[in-house]
Amino acid sequence: MTLFAAWSEIVADWAPSFPQLRTAQRAVRQALGALVCVGRRCLSRIIWTQGRQQRSWSSEYFLHAPCRWDPQTLFAGIWRRALPYGSGRLVGVAVDDTRLRKTGRAIPQARYHRDPLSPPFHVNLLRGLRFLQASLLLPLHRQGNASCRALPVRFEEAAPLKKPSRKAGAEAWQEYKKLRTLHNLSQRFVQMVAPLRQALDEAGGAAQLLVLALDGSFCNRTCFRAPRDRTELIARARKDARLCFRAAPPSRRFYDLSPFTPQQVRQDASRPWKQTQIFYGGKRRRIRYKEVSPVYWRRGAGQIPLRLFVVAPTPYRKRKSSPLYYRQPAYLLSTDLRHSAPQLLQIYFDRWQIEVNHRDEKDTLGVGQAQLWNVDAVPKQPALVVAAYSALLLAALQAFGTQRTQAYQPLPRWRRKAHRPSCLDLVTLLRQELVDHPEGPQSLGFQLTDRALTHAADA
Repeated sequence: MTLFAAWSEIVADWAPSFPQLRTAQRAVRQALGALVCVGRRCLSRIIWTQGRQQRSWSSEYFLHAPCRWDPQTLFAGIWRRALPYGSGRLVGVAVDDTRLRKTGRAIPQARYHRDPLSPPFHVNLLRGLRFLQASLLLPLHRQGNASCRALPVRFEEAAPLKKPSRKAGAEAWQEYKKLRTLHNLSQRFVQMVAPLRQALDEAGGAAQLLVLALDGSFCNRTCFRAPRDRTELIARARKDARLCFRAAPPSRRFYDLSPFTPQQVRQDASRPWKQTQIFYGGKRRRIRYKEVSPVYWRRGAGQIPLRLFVVAPTPYRKRKSSPLYYRQPAYLLSTDLRHSAPQLLQIYFDRWQIEVNHRDEKDTLGVGQAQLWNVDAVPKQPALVVAAYSALLLAALQAFGTQRTQAYQPLPRWRRKAHRPSCLDLVTLLRQELVDHPEGPQSLGFQLTDRALTHAADA
């Protein structure tokens, strides 16, 4: 099976999401053009890559504005086809937000955000769109010496509330402060939990437990106190969070009067370190951790019992002759009190793969570079490309397995130790298949040649 054949079989599930068959074909054709396009992923270049630069382009833009379809339904096939790769009681899903840079002043959802790459001593701002993404974590290391692969299963817009102008009255500012607590990133995460659980149930995972791996921005009372159905959280906590145990039975209090912090647990010599093996960085490594359960976070989770994990810093060397360096310790809070610590820690270590998704989407696929400003079109086009990217990752697993086989281009001399194909490897192979076998995409009205690729890059 070729990569394009496996990808086409996956995106064939998109048809029920669109009102007409020709609209579904146009969406698949545009998604394929966004994957193999060279250079900046503007919609005009995507159209040129399809070989349709001499036809009317209005229908390509109308796909995202007047046409009514839900971009989140495109990920339903990913759930159903990818779930067998992560067979087990726990299903890990990483959730994180990302920002797509925008310079246009006519985009309603564009706001100024804090640049996450700015140095700690000087906060920079960037103008762009904010999206909330969920990626299904496939524990491929259970089947062999392969790292976890994250497949995006949800990509929705999470724009912050627009501030009123400086000349607005006091009532407008009071209304803004009231609505700001109801339209923030944590509230959008709470609204996302139920659709993720429903998607897992519809994919055949009703008996499995959904575990959401989060970073520190979601470790707050809004996320931890929200009602959840067969869903648990594991999030990175602050080292100075005030935790406590439950009061002794004679007392009528619920919380004990002697609080402690995760950092104090790490420094407490009376609590012994435990050891386990976690797969990360290409092989299984031994880590040390401490576990305290149940604990209570009065200002956060309230009376919900939690589980505290303290992961010791991991030593590493920059080169063979250099001394040992240490990373920062990790403090994790989880609502799961039943399952083993290695299972939960492995899910959180695999959460890093969503950062790989963000890098591939922005750098390799240029998500967010299409110039659209319609309020309905702005969130749809990036979600379409992310769904195509997720289908491409899954197609590579189905066609060639978890390892980097001879089907891909030979690695350069500076990348001889790559064990799995990168997103750029998949895009390169997909371009080669479309050029060598043009009869495959012709059923979609897609005509690709080497000359068309280079000409589209100059468009």
